[in-house]
Amino acid sequence: MSHVLHDPEHRPRLCRTAPTAYWLDRPDAPPPTPRLTGDTRCDLAVVGGGYTGLWTALLAKARFPQLDILLLEKDVCGHAASGRNGGFCSPSLTHGLANGADRWPAEIGLLQKLGTQNFTGLQNDLEKYDIDCDFARTGKVTVAATPWQAAALPGAVDLARCHGERARLLEEDELREYIDSPLWRTGMHTPDYALLDPARLAWGLRRACLEHGVRIVEQTEVTRLDAAGTGPIRLHTPHAEVNARRVALATNVYRPLLRRLRLSTIPVYDYALVTEPLTDKQLAGIGWQGAHGITDAGNQFHYLRKTADSRILWGGYDAVYHYGSRTDEHLTQRPTTFDKLATQFADAFPSLENVSFSHAWGGIIDSSTRFCMFTGTAARGRVAYALGFTGLGVGATRYGAQVMLDQLAGQRTERLLPAMTRRPPVPFPPEPVRYLGIQATRLALAREDVTGRRNLWLRTLDRLGLGFDS
Repeated sequence: MSHVLHDPEHRPRLCRTAPTAYWLDRPDAPPPTPRLTGDTRCDLAVVGGGYTGLWTALLAKARFPQLDILLLEKDVCGHAASGRNGGFCSPSLTHGLANGADRWPAEIGLLQKLGTQNFTGLQNDLEKYDIDCDFARTGKVTVAATPWQAAALPGAVDLARCHGERARLLEEDELREYIDSPLWRTGMHTPDYALLDPARLAWGLRRACLEHGVRIVEQTEVTRLDAAGTGPIRLHTPHAEVNARRVALATNVYRPLLRRLRLSTIPVYDYALVTEPLTDKQLAGIGWQGAHGITDAGNQFHYLRKTADSRILWGGYDAVYHYGSRTDEHLTQRPTTFDKLATQFADAFPSLENVSFSHAWGGIIDSSTRFCMFTGTAARGRVAYALGFTGLGVGATRYGAQVMLDQLAGQRTERLLPAMTRRPPVPFPPEPVRYLGIQATRLALAREDVTGRRNLWLRTLDRLGLGFDS
């Protein structure tokens, strides 16, 4: 991939982009519910209105219909990562099979089984609650841009087959049946993968919650949690207080309400572009006839997919961490990265080099040191949390919700057996060590993409079970 920055040749293609997520830029977005202005009580309070919080509230209502459930969201449901991601929905709970097999080799069979069950359950719930989010098992193609990436793909195919996943190596003409780019000659097809519309998933879950009796208050930030003593847990908001018997925390990258979690995740900014609608001829010119998604195999990888109205979403590559774990909204716009993505898009598809982009946006990924979700409890089991999904969490958020509900109900289920749900990740160091370590890792990963060699720094992180993933 090209690394040219600020390419004036491609900048006109970005001059009319809307600075908002394509998925959220729609007239059918639901109006927000009123903020909480008076004190209230509930059986279960869910903090956070993204996928994790919405699944938690909805599945709790299905398990325990008699519960009074209150969901509190600081903005509007789905406004953050849940409405801004690429819409790739993986069966994996572990940020991919390779990550899970490396970290939990003795338990990867169970984790794969639980992931498959969750993936099927997610699809069944979409049908049960009539959530139309364009969910489709389209499959995914992983493409190699360098000889060392291509050399690794046969091993990835073997690993997938060893653990019950369908996978097939694609060489030259076979790959061109899925995508035709001068950059890619080898790929891997994994059919058990889905794409969906991220915002409509969030809005559909929100509607289902409301229809089944969940109370939702938006524009209501929870500023403090007080779980002292054995009485109700108190949640403080700017205008009212909530007393809850149980609390589920689904706050993603935002400031955690438990001190123990403050070094557990970091906010990493990811960026994407969406093209104007393309013609059938333009898509045929790059060989993209199917509905599958595509990712490349680099450390700094791209993800791309078609939308329902024949646009191409092109995102990824840069993964940006700001000193002090900043989460300012203005950081979701980064012209340097948009220039880079536009140039790389033209490198991948020369026949589309004059296509303009309609939307350019960024979002925040909550990354942990092991690149996948973790869960836990506090306040003698009355508070549960699920965080750290690291970019492949669209499907895993439903699983995290189920784990939290198991923990809060004191149920010993199969979901609580793996070490992934029993043990926390190694925390990130405090600043400035955190920032320096992350920048050193990003530089080393970029160098590996160019040379194919993993340096001493990355090998050390591998041995410690740490690292950084874009």
